[in-house]
Amino acid sequence: MRAVLIAAACLLAAAPAAAAPVANESRGAEVYESCAACHGDKGVGTDSGPALAGVVGRKAASADGFRYSPAMKRSGITWDAAALSEFLADPQGKVKGNRMPFDGIADKADRDALVAYLQGLE
Repeated sequence: MRAVLIAAACLLAAAPAAAAPVANESRGAEVYESCAACHGDKGVGTDSGPALAGVVGRKAASADGFRYSPAMKRSGITWDAAALSEFLADPQGKVKGNRMPFDGIADKADRDALVAYLQGLE
């Protein structure tokens, strides 16, 4: 009986952690709404911003069909979660001279949620 109670307690303790990414990604979709004007619904890209679907793991300034700034082309960034979070916190600070007219997302929880959302865009 004691083993069953311990196992149940472990499952309950793990449940919120398992649910967090879904909630995080859901919040990320809300945060993404401010990106969609330039990057398109579901990250398909527009004349104003490159496609963000599949951005995680992609080299900066490498999506087809978009005219990138020289600064972004020289950045050498490969977009992983850490690079995205750092860029989203302060786009001009991370890549001085990039063309993205966006002040950044100060709230780390919102950035983390947005990165989780972007990781799910394929």
